[in-house]
Amino acid sequence: ISPQRLQIIRLSHREYKSIQGLLMKIPVFAKKDSGRTLIEECIYKFKHDFNPIYFDNPKSFLQYLKFELPEFNIIDFTIRGKEVNSIVSTIKKDTWLHAGGIIGLHKENERELLHRIHTMNIISLIHENEFSSGLPRVLKIVKNNSHILFHRDLQRKLLAQVTGSLTMDNDPFEVRTYANLVTNYLFNANYINHDQRERLHVALFEMLMNAVEHGNCEISFEEKTAWLENGGDSIELIRKMNRNPSVKRKKVYFSYSIRQADSTFTIRDEGKGFDWHTYTDWSTDGGTPALHGHGIKMTEIYTDSLWYNDKGNEVSFKIQHMKNESNLIPRVFEGHEENTFRKNQVIFREGEESNYLYYIVSGELNIISRGKQISILTPKDIFLGEMSFLLSNRRSATVKAGSKCVLIKVSKDQFLDMIKNNPHYGILLARLIAQRLTRLHEFTNQLQSTTTSA
Repeated sequence: ISPQRLQIIRLSHREYKSIQGLLMKIPVFAKKDSGRTLIEECIYKFKHDFNPIYFDNPKSFLQYLKFELPEFNIIDFTIRGKEVNSIVSTIKKDTWLHAGGIIGLHKENERELLHRIHTMNIISLIHENEFSSGLPRVLKIVKNNSHILFHRDLQRKLLAQVTGSLTMDNDPFEVRTYANLVTNYLFNANYINHDQRERLHVALFEMLMNAVEHGNCEISFEEKTAWLENGGDSIELIRKMNRNPSVKRKKVYFSYSIRQADSTFTIRDEGKGFDWHTYTDWSTDGGTPALHGHGIKMTEIYTDSLWYNDKGNEVSFKIQHMKNESNLIPRVFEGHEENTFRKNQVIFREGEESNYLYYIVSGELNIISRGKQISILTPKDIFLGEMSFLLSNRRSATVKAGSKCVLIKVSKDQFLDMIKNNPHYGILLARLIAQRLTRLHEFTNQLQSTTTSA
């Protein structure tokens, strides 16, 4: 390397170090003799966006996840043995660690890996042969769509509607990443349960893939059937079609609107469209399931409504969200007694001793102080009565069930055992209390402003 080139590298490294403290941190579990060098090279291209924190010890990596609760992380699944298995086992057991998305490097059969890490929040799995090109593409997607990956709780509390539009390359690689990103957001925001997430993922994946495959690449049902019957792979067929520059230049346009009650998705390709008025289900032929052609029918089944534009190159569909339910009860509360309260039943009264806090499973709770309703809590708020419980004060407000409610009662001894075994839950609870105090402060300011103006 020439002295001039070496000086540029040194300056770039110094610049990189100087801005690292201001960037989004990405914990990375990888070893130097495995995929770490490859990961470092890819992330360096995003030195103005992300700051990687590298770990080669699973205990330190898990500790960082528990106390920092990062939005996403990178795991090198090519590492064999107990270390990766301990990370997978810990994340699967701890519900609150599911909020962090995972980008994985692997070299095994993807279906087998997916089976092993099922229920984990996967953004993308990239085979080591495609990692150099795949990781930068995933990081670019994450960077450009940070509004649905980051600050989920803030958005859910402050915004009535989250909307966005994405432009995808005509590439099947991006389809699964986008489908994962959106479904994981809705699940982590407690809008959908596990089954709904699985169904929505199928619908998004099928419709996005249809836009690439049948829309932009104009692969007919008969052409794909012949290809598959000859032992071909559908992804290879798409890549073959993309060798034509005019096909490769085409885009897929994906937009979404996420409201409190429902979400709507629209996918448009740059193809010729099809006559959806005369569409028939190609997935069966005389009662025998075909090799493909299930996508539209599955999407019709898995969503609440589906419709096309007149041209047939744009599909939209809608799903209804859960209402006042928790999509996952943390494992530490499994086995605890569930208490059901009918509408208007009092949970506890202002001034009473606070010997318990409650985990909110379902329902709506009205918070009343000095005879006035000051707030409403739902499963999205996670806990009820935590402040007076922790401070050993008397209850500062009366709580009534605004609808049928299911709560899990947690005693002080049970809570202390939980914190002792899972210290990071204390951090989570502190953050929840900070959010509640912020909302109370905003409510007080709004009330004072209204009083002054009156």
